[in-house]
Amino acid sequence: MMADKQAIIAQYAEKYGLTDEMIKHAERWTETTVDLAGLSEARLQGILDMRFGAIAVDTPRSELWHTPDTIDVIEDIPYLPDGGYDTEAGQCRGHLLDLYLPHDAVLRCGHTLPVYIDIHGGGFTYGYKELNRNFNVHLAETGFAVFSLNYRPAPQTDLKGQLADVQAALRWIKAHLTDYPVNPNAVFLTGDSAGGALTMLTLAIENNAEAAAAFGIDEPSGIGFAGAAPVCGAYSSASLETMGSELTVGYDPNRRTGLEQMLGVEFFDGIEAADPKFLTAEGLAFNVDLPPLFIVTCGDDFLEADNLALAAALARKGADFELFDPKPRRHETLGHVFVIGMPWLDESVECFERLRRFSYERC
Repeated sequence: MMADKQAIIAQYAEKYGLTDEMIKHAERWTETTVDLAGLSEARLQGILDMRFGAIAVDTPRSELWHTPDTIDVIEDIPYLPDGGYDTEAGQCRGHLLDLYLPHDAVLRCGHTLPVYIDIHGGGFTYGYKELNRNFNVHLAETGFAVFSLNYRPAPQTDLKGQLADVQAALRWIKAHLTDYPVNPNAVFLTGDSAGGALTMLTLAIENNAEAAAAFGIDEPSGIGFAGAAPVCGAYSSASLETMGSELTVGYDPNRRTGLEQMLGVEFFDGIEAADPKFLTAEGLAFNVDLPPLFIVTCGDDFLEADNLALAAALARKGADFELFDPKPRRHETLGHVFVIGMPWLDESVECFERLRRFSYERC
C-alpha cells in the first residue's frame, strides 16, 4: 500500500507542478500527506487533488504573508488539553488557536475592542489557521481582535467532529475573553468557503436547539454572537435523496456528491437529522434565528449562487444582512475567497471597510 500511496502522491505533485520542497514548505499552513495512511485510493486521490491544487495557488501568495509591527500575535494557544505539534506524544495541531491584537488596543488596556473569530476554509481537508494569517492581520488592522481557529481536517475527523472542535474553541474563548483588551459583548464570527459552511452551521447550533442536537452538540458555547461575516461559503450540503422533489434555486445537487467523492461518504456520518433542514442556504435562513450577516462573494466565485441564495432567503424573511458582491473588472479576476487570499486588492480593501462599518454599527 505504501508504494501505491507514494506513486499517487507523486502523480498529483506532478499534476500541480509541486516539488518536494514546495510540499514541505506548505506544511507551515496545512497537512500535506502524513495523515493519509489507510485511506481508500478514491479518498486518497480526492484529498490530494484538493490539497495539492490549493498548495499550487497559495505558495506564491505565501511570499506576501507578513505581520506588521502594529499587530501583536499570540500563537498556538491550546483550546483543548491535547493541543500541540508533538503527534508522537498524542498532541493535535487541530486543537490550537491564535489571537491577533492591534498593538494600540494592548497599550490602551481597555475592554472596548470588538472581536472576530475566524474559521479557515479549505474544502474541510486543507489548511490550518496559518492559511488565513494575512486575512487576520488585515482584519485586525481594520479595528478588531481576531481569534483564528484550527480544527481537525478530514480525514482526521468528520463534519460532526469539526463542529465539535469549533465548539471547544468557542468555549475556551468565552472563558478567556476578559483576559484580553476586548469587548466580550461584541463578538462576531467569520469563515470562508468550507469555513463559511462551518460558520453558518455553528450559528445554527448556537441559535437552534434542534440543530445542536442534530449535529451532536449537547451544550453550545452560548457566546451570543453580535453578527457574522461568511465569505464565499458553501451551503449546498444536503443530500439529493433527502431533497427529493424539493429542489430550490439555491441548491446545487452536485456539491454534496463532489464532497463525498473527495472526502468519502463517511465525512457526513451521523448528521442525518440535520439533512436537509440545516444543510441548504434556504434551510439555514428560514429555520434559524440568525444574527446580522455580512455576506461576501463575487461575480466569479464558483459558490456565488449559494451566497446569493442565502441573501435572497434572508431578504424574504426580512432579516438583517448586507451583501458584498463585486464584479471583476474586464480582463481581471477576483475569484473564490478573494478577500482571504488577496487582501490587498481594491475590492478587498472596500470589503474590509464595509465590514468594519457593518460590525461597528451592530455592537
